Amino acid sequence: MVKTIVIVEDNALNMKLFDEVLRAYGYCTVLSPDGEDIVEIVHDHSADLIVMDVQLPNRSGLELSKMLKSDARLKHLPVLAVTAFAAQLNERQLEEAGCDHCISKPISIPEFLSIVASYLS
Repeated sequence: MVKTIVIVEDNALNMKLFDEVLRAYGYCTVLSPDGEDIVEIVHDHSADLIVMDVQLPNRSGLELSKMLKSDARLKHLPVLAVTAFAAQLNERQLEEAGCDHCISKPISIPEFLSIVASYLS
């Protein structure tokens, strides 16, 4: 069964990279540039995992992750935080937001795919 990954990323180049890499490895992707519609997207597409940029234009990815994890129907859904500012975040912030893993930009594609696969196996 094909797994569906929601990508929340405001940078067009990063969005394209995540989308193309994940599709090349057989995943179905759903894209959101700001995550404002994240709850609807997750429900409409039966998402299996979310790749969430931390720095978004309207609401932070941490805030969106916290919102998802507060929904009893979605709290099981793994959220992979992606940020260029990993050094500025601490584990407590990520944990409080409900992020399951944090990946630093620029990403290592093999490491990224390995992490994604570990949450979807």
